[in-house]
Amino acid sequence: MTPSMKKNNTKTDRSSNIRKSTFRAVLTPHEDSIVRALKAELQLTSNSDFLSDALALLRWAVLERKRGHVIVSESFTGERKILVLPRLECVAPELTLPHLDIRWNDKELESLAKLASGQPARPTGALVLAMNH
Repeated sequence: MTPSMKKNNTKTDRSSNIRKSTFRAVLTPHEDSIVRALKAELQLTSNSDFLSDALALLRWAVLERKRGHVIVSESFTGERKILVLPRLECVAPELTLPHLDIRWNDKELESLAKLASGQPARPTGALVLAMNH
């Protein structure tokens, strides 16, 4: 046996050292039939594979809502449906800041450039007083 072959044979399988959790869910008959139908439709052979895919989808949805994004399904005709799940809405930001598109004309841009490249204005007495209190 070559040294490289010996190394490969003496390596331990890292996946066997990883703690694996079991998950048990109590489902209604209707929920059980939904899970079975989805597994068949997605050609999943195990509950572990099903749960892994479901977790990946839910994790993505949580991240999207945390960013303030709306999860939308759009048909070929342009009809849109927004996914609203109360549990997802709990992680969404309380308010979405509006997007503002300012269209500057040439005169306004020149004025802004002059202001930005000039010397800073001296603070007024009222500002200094307000900052000290």
